Amino acid sequence: MDDVTEAYSRRAAEYTDLLGSMSSVHASDRQLIDSWLETLTGPVLDAGCGPGHWTDHIASRGFAVRGIDRVPAFLEHARSSYPGVSFGLGSIDRIEEPDGSIGGVLSWYSTIHHPPARIAEPIGEFARVLRPGGGLVLGYFHGSAVERFDHAVAPAYRWPAGELEELLVTHGFEVLESHTRTGVGHRPLGAIVCRRGE
Repeated sequence: MDDVTEAYSRRAAEYTDLLGSMSSVHASDRQLIDSWLETLTGPVLDAGCGPGHWTDHIASRGFAVRGIDRVPAFLEHARSSYPGVSFGLGSIDRIEEPDGSIGGVLSWYSTIHHPPARIAEPIGEFARVLRPGGGLVLGYFHGSAVERFDHAVAPAYRWPAGELEELLVTHGFEVLESHTRTGVGHRPLGAIVCRRGE
């Protein structure tokens, strides 16, 4: 395990209790993802699924979906809580799916610990596994500059939307929507909705 995986493994139970259910999801985030799902055809990958609640939600909307994560404790919780949903141990940097086989990828804050020098690895993998016209939602911490900060579990990075959008375009994506959300006592959050080029 690398340092980030070890850090999440140590705090998996705490993380799951705080954030591992759809009841902990902000209403606007749920609306965003539900609207995005309506645009998809084909199987969905929850890339960095954590405790699996988003994966189960996607399955409840009638999609064939698989969640992958590097933290065994998250997968153990996900499999026991959502026995009808597929989960597997895997890295978003090397996704074990054929080229062009996926209709949608949800990357909900799964790239936040990637430093700038490595952020292209998962984005390149998302582009590789998505079929032409397939959709991606990338959740991230928003900031005015690329900046490392002390996340509760492991060091993470803030990004300006424009820089992430440029990177996505470089990898063949068309940016459709970009959202930011702030709240008292919360870091600014962002989500980019995009589509793989035909």
